[in-house]
Amino acid sequence: MNPSTRATSWVGIDVSKATLDVCVQPTGAQWQAPNTSAGRDALVEQLASVAAERIVLEASGGYEALVVAALASRELPVVVVNPRQVRDFARATGQLAKTDRIDAQVLARFGEAIRPELRAVPDATTRTVRALVSRHRQLQEMLTMEQNRLVSAAVQDAPEPLRDQLGEHIDWLRRQLRDVDDELRHELQASPVWRERENLLRTIPGIGPVTSATLLSQVPELGQLDRKAIAKLVGVAPLNHDSGTLRGTRHVWGGRGAVRAVLYMAALVATRCNATIRDFYTRLRAAGKPPKVALVACMRKLLVLCNAMLRANTPWRSITP
Repeated sequence: MNPSTRATSWVGIDVSKATLDVCVQPTGAQWQAPNTSAGRDALVEQLASVAAERIVLEASGGYEALVVAALASRELPVVVVNPRQVRDFARATGQLAKTDRIDAQVLARFGEAIRPELRAVPDATTRTVRALVSRHRQLQEMLTMEQNRLVSAAVQDAPEPLRDQLGEHIDWLRRQLRDVDDELRHELQASPVWRERENLLRTIPGIGPVTSATLLSQVPELGQLDRKAIAKLVGVAPLNHDSGTLRGTRHVWGGRGAVRAVLYMAALVATRCNATIRDFYTRLRAAGKPPKVALVACMRKLLVLCNAMLRANTPWRSITP
């Protein structure tokens, strides 16, 4: 099916492992393509004839990556959005049913109503580093679980073969972690741009290789936004919860969970080895802030410092806290 060409078209693509469901608004044209190399190429050719203002897809666990790359290679205005935002939008418009065709319609209407901002598509190095960071996190989580199981097995006096098996798996996971870390270092050092940006971030006490790689791969906007925007993007900016005369407690919410997880550990380390963050944390605790609130504030301060350093292209010692 060939979509009609309009000056202000909005395209939604629902991505699954096997298929791509497409909807074009305001014409309402819909069709399905196979999520294969040939299917993606044919889809790109079809959409190239549509004067689309936005082509909107959800982040779908990596299934969308090849589609986005194919669309971006033709310089089509593709944008990947947060699935939760799209689902909230669907509920707000009364669309409670969920099928692939309906999701494609919702994505197209979401693009038309919200007009999400276009962002640069990650290059090959960014995609590789992002995948390695994700794998590092998975291996670390598995290692922690296996170590906890080994402790429980020892306490419960489990059979020795079971404890040996857990020990062997823990050793294997540690080797895999070392291999991933080596590959991550190689990727970062192979690119002059990435190497320069990582070296700047690593000058901050508390920022290690995993944190710097996560920030660079998961927050490509780092160094391009102001302090308030970058904090809100990551999800460490306190959001008001007020209504009428009620003044509720502010909470951090949304953003990029994987980035917050590494920032939490980085801030925890920085409160011990970074004088600026340590003094900031001490002042907040002395003012009566709970430990967790003070630590989230340190996460925000650390992120803002990273943002300022990359924007100014200046190492840690030259930045005024």
